[in-house]
Amino acid sequence: MPYFAKVFLLIFCLVLLVESRKHRRRRWTSQLEVQRASHIYKKNHDMTKNRKGKTEQLLRVDDHDFTMRPAFGGPAIPVGVDVQVESLDSISEVDMDFTMTLYLRHYWKDERLSFPSTNNKSMTFDGRLVKKIWVPDVFFVHSKRSFIHDTTTDNIMLRVFPDGHVLYSMRITVTAMCNMDFSRFPLDSQTCSLELESYAYTDEDLMLYWKNGNESLKTDEKISLSQFLIQKFHTTSRLAFYSSTGWYNRLYINFTLHRHIFFFLLQTYFPATLMVMLSWVSFWIDRRAVPARVSLGITTVLTMSTIITGVNASMPRVSYIKAVDIYLWVSFVFVFLSVLEYAAVNYLTTVQERKEGKLREKFPCTCGIPHSKTIMLDGNYSESDANSLAGYTINQMVPEEEKQEKMVVHLAVSNESNSSKKRGLKGHMGLRIIQNTHAIDKYSRLIFPGTYIFFNLIYWSVFS
Repeated sequence: MPYFAKVFLLIFCLVLLVESRKHRRRRWTSQLEVQRASHIYKKNHDMTKNRKGKTEQLLRVDDHDFTMRPAFGGPAIPVGVDVQVESLDSISEVDMDFTMTLYLRHYWKDERLSFPSTNNKSMTFDGRLVKKIWVPDVFFVHSKRSFIHDTTTDNIMLRVFPDGHVLYSMRITVTAMCNMDFSRFPLDSQTCSLELESYAYTDEDLMLYWKNGNESLKTDEKISLSQFLIQKFHTTSRLAFYSSTGWYNRLYINFTLHRHIFFFLLQTYFPATLMVMLSWVSFWIDRRAVPARVSLGITTVLTMSTIITGVNASMPRVSYIKAVDIYLWVSFVFVFLSVLEYAAVNYLTTVQERKEGKLREKFPCTCGIPHSKTIMLDGNYSESDANSLAGYTINQMVPEEEKQEKMVVHLAVSNESNSSKKRGLKGHMGLRIIQNTHAIDKYSRLIFPGTYIFFNLIYWSVFS
């Protein structure tokens, strides 16, 4: 055999020997890992499977018919209830409802779920076991929408004690109807109720009751609403009768809400009051400034209409008068009367001017008196006031019976004082003095504010 063949055979044998050793080592390591895993598995056996089998064996769920209530055929089973209110989410005046999130807990005894226990410890389960056993069929009366929270799993808890007592708890959000009375809105208080009742079992089969009386209702101290002040929570219970099915135990969660008034003071009452006061400004404006007084009156009327429309848009269409309606409509009447007041003033002013024109036609001006000037004075000016005008002569031209209404004074200017009078009259050849304020404006300045203040005193004393 050649030398190189011997070398090749030797190398081949060495490779086979190394590979065989590696293969034996891998097999030995794998067996060792399997033995080690088996040892760990035996030491830490599957507690979940064993616990599940043990639980089913302890509770004997499959040995009983849980479609029937406990002690079927016997007296009514008592089911205690307590509630913890987590939040009062919203109050809707338009829909007349409220939304509440709460923890609802039931307590009853079902001997079919009793199990032996040396340490008297309870067992706790989630919602999966609830589908296999009997639970009370409590529902919310007058509920519009409700659901059990399911994030991340169904928020349901079941706790079973060795003697068969059961605690069943779930987290629910419910929207229920609340009959509200808005006759005193927004100075009102509302009382709403959340009602619980068994749907199928009458009082002969199931007796619902508050487990600890008023102490059965707990509330979170952080509960608050932007528009209401929560005054109190309390519980009541009574029987409800249905003609087709019979009598049922019904539990009530009652709570009283008092509305905050400050928001409505800023958004409704103050603007309405300011519009009424703004309409009074026209009483101090010259009665001949027709555009100013008419535009001011129309602006205030339209603003009051906008306020009334905005308030009613956020309220249900009730068929009775609310307290805010009384205030707004009375304010609207005051604004509208201020417009009518100027209409009366304008009309009487026109009538007065017509009478003065007729008087001027009946009594022509003083002919032959040089530089004569005519001054119209109404009844507020006396003859002594006219005499105080130095350098003028007075001729009374109005009959005595019309003296209180007005008088026409002819002023004849002497030659000596003519230049000074011309400077005093600023070069005007004729001057007519007419009082800018009508008598109705004078009375309105007192009557309108006084009446409105009196109305406010009565309104706030009655509704506050």
